[in-house]
Amino acid sequence: MRFALLGTHPDGLDMACALVATGRHEVIAYTSPSLDAALVARFGSHARAVGDLEEVLADPAVEAVIVAGTPANRPAQLRRSLQSERHVLCVYPPDQTPDVAYEAAMIQADTGRVLFPILPDALHPALRRLAEFARNSDGYLGGLKMLQVEHAATGEFLLESGEIYVKWALPGWDRVRAIGGEIAVISALSPQEDLEPGQTLVLTGVFANGGLFEVTFVADAPTGCWRATAIGTRGRADLLFPQGWHGPSFLTWRDENGEWHEEYFSAWDPWPALVIVFDEMTAGKRPIAPPDERITPGPVLSTQYSVPRTPQRSDKARGPTWHDVIRAQELDTAARRSVARRRADTLEYPDATEESGFKGTMTLVGCGLIWVILLLLVLSAWKPWLGWFILPVLFIFILLQGLRWFARRSPD
Repeated sequence: MRFALLGTHPDGLDMACALVATGRHEVIAYTSPSLDAALVARFGSHARAVGDLEEVLADPAVEAVIVAGTPANRPAQLRRSLQSERHVLCVYPPDQTPDVAYEAAMIQADTGRVLFPILPDALHPALRRLAEFARNSDGYLGGLKMLQVEHAATGEFLLESGEIYVKWALPGWDRVRAIGGEIAVISALSPQEDLEPGQTLVLTGVFANGGLFEVTFVADAPTGCWRATAIGTRGRADLLFPQGWHGPSFLTWRDENGEWHEEYFSAWDPWPALVIVFDEMTAGKRPIAPPDERITPGPVLSTQYSVPRTPQRSDKARGPTWHDVIRAQELDTAARRSVARRRADTLEYPDATEESGFKGTMTLVGCGLIWVILLLLVLSAWKPWLGWFILPVLFIFILLQGLRWFARRSPD
């Protein structure tokens, strides 16, 4: 597949290089002439610099677009790329608020092309292993009661905090949701009413399944690390990345017999795994996770016990989708409101389907017809013949209810 690269976001560049490395894809156009010559050479001999977005979209040879521009240009790049009916890969976040993400989802539904977010974290084999424990209520942890996450960054943890016109966005929502599921209530605390770069942030809340969570973000820490602790009704499991997210990791858990176990995961390159998922989506297959990349466990504190593989219950096992982008931006918005108002924020997730849209429309039509019937009833006191129009109005409303059979229902 032939790609065009828009912008110089690091995630977009890494994804482009990973695609080219497979030998099945090539970058034929890019919009940043200032790119390093060595990087351009990795794209292949057909890569050429172009003037702007419209020149890229005018080229019929371009089959897919990687949207990796600046935060100010990214929404327009995403919108135009989707409208041109190309496959689109987009870095996160696509905009300051979820509005552009909603619009992109609607355009993608009309064009039928692949809209793929560059969010590789939930594919990490160590995270998937922890998610297996947390999502399996019949397993060794039991039902998830509490999830504690610590994110310590040697620099700034806020995404694109250098852009002063961008509302702050947080990393790692896909990791938290991969373990605990959808979030129903969120509360955010920071030293001030508006989070600024360099400050500490604490998030607490409730998952839709009833479990609690706490996420701590620390900027300018002496060493970068990421830690997650899942506490269940029967036991607990700890996942530690002592050298940061892409370094080696250790997963330890305690079984019902009180014995501790440990698994070791080597440093992970996320981009080949993300390419596999994208290739499956563009091939029309159901997107699934790549084969388990977990290596043979390292030092085990108790060798007489092994955990059988349990079925993946999370949709994260099938790779990232645009739904993850929408949810992450909704959670960012809720966290910003919570910081500013100093109170918890409740999230609602209505279904955006034809069936739910039909119900809302019929509710409005029904309310309008009630007022029409009341008006006819009052006027019939002076003009009795107007009362006969009440029956046709009711008949029309009942007839409209028959359109329900033509509205597509949401999948179970």
